Amino acid sequence: MSELIRSFIAIELPPAVKQELTTLEGMLKKRCPDAVRWVDPQGIHITLKFLGNVDSDKIDEINMAIDEATQGLSPFRLELHEVGAFPNLNRVQVVWVGTRGDLDKLAYLQKQIESNTEQLGFPREDRAFTPHLTLGRVRNYTSPDDRKKLGQILSQTTFNSSQVITVDSVNLMKSQLTSAGAIYTCLYASRLKG
Repeated sequence: MSELIRSFIAIELPPAVKQELTTLEGMLKKRCPDAVRWVDPQGIHITLKFLGNVDSDKIDEINMAIDEATQGLSPFRLELHEVGAFPNLNRVQVVWVGTRGDLDKLAYLQKQIESNTEQLGFPREDRAFTPHLTLGRVRNYTSPDDRKKLGQILSQTTFNSSQVITVDSVNLMKSQLTSAGAIYTCLYASRLKG
């Protein structure tokens, strides 16, 4: 019998990058109001496509769709830089770190994954793809003034990573929600061989 697996397609981060994010988050926690629910840096990744609850029978098809998307792509490099917020710094809802580097290759990869998974019945994302790493989400009860203050703190925070992320695989991840936070397990990794 098949089961439902909450899953998404993502790029994993090397330990040194997670360490930098841990340091950054620690610094922000000291300066920001407790209005933010921070994400465990060990679980941070670049999400390319959130799939939601997937029938376990579909996993092989998804893996093939990822392989197809990565075919012919060589490994490429990304770096982390700047702290920002969605939807903007005056109304902070999500705190993130942006990326730079081979963004054209990243956008191409994401577009291929979007297209291939759409053919499997997963709806296309309405919003434009904005590569980022989510650090935290602002709690619902946070006042507009506190959101604005948080935006000011973020705008004064400089962050430039010294680490390079070599994107050499794309992973299908399983997400288990627990009271202590989400637990992520890699179900499949597709290598970029070029």
